[in-house]
Amino acid sequence: MKLTTTVFPSPAHSEPLLLIHGMGSAATAWKSIIPQLNQFFTVITVDLPGHGHTPITANQPMEPKILASDVFETMHVLGFDRFDVVGNSLGGWISLEMAAMNPGAIKSVTGLAPAGLWLEPFTNRYPGTAISRMLASSLKAVSPLLMKYEWARKIGFENVSPLWKSFPFELCRDAADAMGSSAGYYPAWDAILKKRFESKIDSSIPITIIFGDSDNTLPAATCQERALVPSHARWLTLPDSGHAPMWDHPAEVIAEILRTTGKAL
Repeated sequence: MKLTTTVFPSPAHSEPLLLIHGMGSAATAWKSIIPQLNQFFTVITVDLPGHGHTPITANQPMEPKILASDVFETMHVLGFDRFDVVGNSLGGWISLEMAAMNPGAIKSVTGLAPAGLWLEPFTNRYPGTAISRMLASSLKAVSPLLMKYEWARKIGFENVSPLWKSFPFELCRDAADAMGSSAGYYPAWDAILKKRFESKIDSSIPITIIFGDSDNTLPAATCQERALVPSHARWLTLPDSGHAPMWDHPAEVIAEILRTTGKAL
């Protein structure tokens, strides 16, 4: 399946960097860090099936390994056959599967709160999953207006980040719109039940895993099993950070991406 992408050409650098969003999100999740990354890379964002501008069919498989194949196919069509990849949440899991699947194509992986690293596979969706999705979907038409109010941003983002009060309106609006429009949200959830990341990645591929110390979506006690990633991976925990570290501490995340990709100054 060809996925919807946006390419941000760099005036000085042609090396491609792919950004993959998480479940219930969209390519817009990366807006705040694209301009800085564009100074070092040609940046490509992708919308997964049923997210952002990519439609979903009734029989679209949503398992991370299959989505990894879909992303590879899409990147090949664009003419990018070797690239660095950054993924958040489900996108982080997909990034890891891509490195395991085709090590010759992946130069490095930066996983921001990657899913799939749980101690035991989930057998059911999170208890609040249906409520979150229903609320976002039902309020989609008025969410741009609601996101101007602190009480509405608190409902939507207090559990996502300890720094939610500092989030700009555009970030909140885009995130709320992405969740409200994500027809692939439930299919993605159901596709990861009874699974976790267990593939092997070659030690030649640099890997950095970054979690926030206040990640309520994938908490350390149950969803951050270090033994599931290669022993050579760097594992960082950012203070005062939740499930989307690129929102909470964009400068630090950009610095770690540059370090992982070998672009650090």
